[in-house]
Amino acid sequence: MAGLTPGSPATGGTLAWRRKLRQGNPMARSTVSVGRILGIPIQLDYSWFLIFGLLTWMLASNYYPKEFPHWSPAMYWVTAAATALLLFASVLLHELGHSFVALRSNIPVRSITLFIFGGVAQIGAEPITPKAEFLIAIAGPAVSLSLALLLTIVQPALVTIEPLLGLAKYLAYINFALAVFNLIPGFPLDGGRVFRSIIWAATKDMRRATLIAANSGRFFGYLFIFSGVWRALSGDLGGLWIAFIGWFLENAASAQVHQVTFQGLLAGHRVSQAMSTQCPSVAPELTLQQLVDEHVLGGGRRCFLVGHGEETLGLMTLHRIKEVPRSEWDTTTAAQVMLPIASLKSISAGTDLWAALQMLDRDGVNQLPVMAGNQVIGMLSRDDVITFLGTMQELGSTTPQLNPR
Repeated sequence: MAGLTPGSPATGGTLAWRRKLRQGNPMARSTVSVGRILGIPIQLDYSWFLIFGLLTWMLASNYYPKEFPHWSPAMYWVTAAATALLLFASVLLHELGHSFVALRSNIPVRSITLFIFGGVAQIGAEPITPKAEFLIAIAGPAVSLSLALLLTIVQPALVTIEPLLGLAKYLAYINFALAVFNLIPGFPLDGGRVFRSIIWAATKDMRRATLIAANSGRFFGYLFIFSGVWRALSGDLGGLWIAFIGWFLENAASAQVHQVTFQGLLAGHRVSQAMSTQCPSVAPELTLQQLVDEHVLGGGRRCFLVGHGEETLGLMTLHRIKEVPRSEWDTTTAAQVMLPIASLKSISAGTDLWAALQMLDRDGVNQLPVMAGNQVIGMLSRDDVITFLGTMQELGSTTPQLNPR
């Protein structure tokens, strides 16, 4: 399975989005970087190594011996490993198809990650028009279909080279299957995004289109689960894999439904309503040991502005303190370790809260300074958003919005 997804902080129900908000983007912490293409970081999720091994074993012990029974054992394993690698290369090309069109639409692509189900291109923002959504979504299946066609065309020329012929046949079939599967009209599959773009164009309502496409994804997820379990109970253990894919699809689609709901809760609210103004200022000459003793342990603070009076020089966090060996805390000052304010990304108090949350997720940070001109007037963290949402839930859905300024 391959696809694309915009970075977002919501992945499920109340507990799920609270956990996600605190963690940021967990996928980034369970991957291995393998380089860049078109400036896009290419990553391997740890699950990729598992599926690579299983796929190689399956091809070497089952598929190729049935197709070519006269090969040597070494030939089976070499061809199987090459096929598994080229399969994931095909998935990578599928994701690059999405990414290329996204970049042409001026939408940043944060990364491409290959994992147990195939791959995902994580785009930095939602497309702003139905046409852009359609073109980005359809690009991946178009690449897979093109690869399937090309590999089918070259097969007659490989008849005398059986390992290459077997590899081309398998990859042609898999790329065709990849394209067809991803065109299922259920979000978050590519076909679901195509479906969403059509509904979006017809209704002029992206949120409504997303809910319809996501619920379609849930339907197909349950269909896969049911059919997979039925096949497994009938003696075909391969049905368990189909059921597992269905479970993954249903969870991803449900997450999108919750995300739309979550986004609706934040609609119309500003950073000023959720930000914290309890980020005390400390002198730049204060040592880390003094900072820990007097402010962290003594006051329970985790974030500090470093400066003189109203002049803010930088930001100090617990993470920065922990990067310094404890033996050097007595001789290291806050000014030496702080993040200079000029190097920090910041937001204004009037920024839409949902946009600010996307910025936190996109930049992989837990907090951002809120600026008014050159002055820091507060901090916005994931926990601040959690607290704000919790307060809204306690007060009920009829809570009037506060003055965003």
